[in-house]
Amino acid sequence: MKRVPYETMVSEFARVLEKKGFTHDDAQDAAIIFAQNSLAGVFSHGLNRFPRVVSYLEKGEIDPSARATCVASFGSLERWDGHRGFGPLNAKRAMDRACALAKQNGVGVVALGNNNHWMRGGTYGWLAADNGCVGICWSNTMPNMPAWGGKDRKIGNNPLIMAIPRSNGEHAMIDCAVSQFSYGKIENCRLTGVQLPVPGGYNEKGELTTDPTEIEKTWRVLPMGYWKGSGLSIALDLIATVLTNGNSVQKIGTFGDEIGLSQIMIAIDPGHFNTVEQTDAIVDAILADVKSSEPATEGGQVLYPGEPELKSIKENRELGIPVVEEVWQKILEM
Repeated sequence: MKRVPYETMVSEFARVLEKKGFTHDDAQDAAIIFAQNSLAGVFSHGLNRFPRVVSYLEKGEIDPSARATCVASFGSLERWDGHRGFGPLNAKRAMDRACALAKQNGVGVVALGNNNHWMRGGTYGWLAADNGCVGICWSNTMPNMPAWGGKDRKIGNNPLIMAIPRSNGEHAMIDCAVSQFSYGKIENCRLTGVQLPVPGGYNEKGELTTDPTEIEKTWRVLPMGYWKGSGLSIALDLIATVLTNGNSVQKIGTFGDEIGLSQIMIAIDPGHFNTVEQTDAIVDAILADVKSSEPATEGGQVLYPGEPELKSIKENRELGIPVVEEVWQKILEM
């Protein structure tokens, strides 16, 4: 498997983005977000997603000069308009603002409407944790999943993220789509020629399947927890649309591409109640108890949410980031 140094990946992403209209600083910041996603092992929202984002730039669906602005403010709560700018940078600025509000007031909420795809939602949960805050965020999507009991796509696999800080940087974080697998994960399995570990959607016969190619044909992904994932998807879309007064999943589905999304950034500063040492002690004790579990299989291990990404970061820093050679070559030729 080909591996690429992290610094090389950042450099190539930044080179392409600057050619596509980004300022030098914005290109660098955006390139770091993409490369860090791959560094953490989330290739579906790093290298593998990069060519699609470039195509949106070339079609004029993303304005690289647009920046999210605050359009309404009330104490700890703000509403922002993303002006269909570059999703990851707008989302980063919105979570930065939520953290600043949390440092002042204990909690900060930024409702970011009319933004573009933020790539990996975990980026912003981790950002909050790096600021010593609990981070909660989610986004709606285009309609890409059937509601439970339906066949046609009416709801989104709206990603939900919760991050809990540790002062050593080894944060706990859950980052999940409310489908069993995100489309990015399904695409990555197809590109690498592997089956999904459990059924993730339906084939053309209406049967559950682990074959990523079959699921991509039907676009019928499976909500996680069946009806529970379906209900959670609908609730997240409702809250995001109400707070942003932006676009719902249904409306996004009329745009053709996945643009103009509604996103929520919440930061909570436990430092208003606890010392850093107290928060660390609470988190460390809970995670230690989880890790003391008896493995279900001989030689297995139980990982806390966020631990696999920490392991990937360490390995990929040392050895280089694994890449799908066809996709990496495409980047080099841009």
